[in-house]
Amino acid sequence: MSVSDTGVGAATSSEAWAPPTLQQGIDQAGSPVALLWKPDAAPWTPPVVDPEYVGWRAEQSAWSDAIALSDLSHHMSDLFIEGPDAVRLLADFSANDYEAFAIGQAKQFIPVTERGYIVTDGILMRDGPEKFTLSGVPAAQSWIRYHGECAGYDVSFESDPDSEFRQGDPVLFRYQIQGPRALELVERVFGAPLPVTKFFHSTPVTLDGRSFRAFRHGMAGQAGYEFIGEYKDAEFVKHALLEHGDALGIVQVGALAYATNGIESGWIPTPTPGIYTDPALREYRESLSVFSYEGQKPLHGSFFSEDIEDYYCSPWELGYGRSVRFNHEFLGRSALERVRDTVSRQKVTLVLDEDDVRRVFGPAPGFFLTYGRYRVEVSSDLIGMTFYTGLIDRVGTVLSLALLDSGHAEPGTEVTFVWGEHPGPGTDPGADLGFDRLRAVVQPAPYNEYARTRYRANA
Repeated sequence: MSVSDTGVGAATSSEAWAPPTLQQGIDQAGSPVALLWKPDAAPWTPPVVDPEYVGWRAEQSAWSDAIALSDLSHHMSDLFIEGPDAVRLLADFSANDYEAFAIGQAKQFIPVTERGYIVTDGILMRDGPEKFTLSGVPAAQSWIRYHGECAGYDVSFESDPDSEFRQGDPVLFRYQIQGPRALELVERVFGAPLPVTKFFHSTPVTLDGRSFRAFRHGMAGQAGYEFIGEYKDAEFVKHALLEHGDALGIVQVGALAYATNGIESGWIPTPTPGIYTDPALREYRESLSVFSYEGQKPLHGSFFSEDIEDYYCSPWELGYGRSVRFNHEFLGRSALERVRDTVSRQKVTLVLDEDDVRRVFGPAPGFFLTYGRYRVEVSSDLIGMTFYTGLIDRVGTVLSLALLDSGHAEPGTEVTFVWGEHPGPGTDPGADLGFDRLRAVVQPAPYNEYARTRYRANA
């Protein structure tokens, strides 16, 4: 079993042995926090892809300087959903709008519990009238599959786990290109500009007889496309992108740099699934293995609480309000309606003081990434916690995505980032453990100006 900062542990089952359930793991550990708290958990990096190709610093810079090519084929799980009840199932268990969901369009999938906590997000692509692909970490996929199977919806499921756990090739390839010259590369590869395509929509394309999809999407706050198709065509498409991109300065992005790409664009990738405490979800927890994403995704950092609900989030806090629609009944609707006008936390970017970064991490900090929950304070008072923190070389310092009390979320507010690893249960959450404190300034999320103001433009 392996554990990482977004960790999923691998386990096998047979007729002679069945893994403990998530509920059994919680009961044995004594609490959800006792099960999940793992100080100094190693940061997750995508499998299969090389850590670096030309160096993580240059690969980070390629997003803003030229063209970055990222291989997304191996690190996401896919759940293929098909059947007459597919739309009804998805609508019953997510806050998304399905009235105007075109074939070839994608949505940030927002499944919530009855109490209005997010399970985790994902990318939901509509492939046909009754056919969808849900991509991302497995938590949202487990949620929708459980409800589909238990409630008798007329729908089928096929799962393709990520390459750390799959035997053989993925079903789909995904190559993402983005950067200021990405659209120029597209024109060279296909011999002409692609049809104008809205953000989070896709258009069918062909290249030397091979058919796949060009999806208008990017993860680092720059213009670009994600090309998605059958894996048998993966090498051909990759070679074409590299060959035509060579004169434009294309850079392959390795696993290290890729894992930092959501920080500037304001995407929090690791919200704690809100499924550990509700008695009504006991059967759901009993359906999950303790070796699942939900059972192995570690918590760590300087913010420690014995109450797992202190780590839960709502879609409002994560910035998904634009995608929540109350034009249908769905699990969690009442809870979301009750709190939408009283959201007390706001997503922000923290820009850590460069001198303090050098003091704590050394005069020439190297690659740095963590998904730890670190305390954010003002005058020693807790005002929030972080979710996603990394060194962004072109910015020259560490950026961190955090949820802060709304009264301290105004850009320009000076706060303190508390760096350290609380040992977990058995030590007072408020104990003085001598952690380093770094000055930080609140800035908007997304931090990247393009992502904040022009991300969803057609160009």
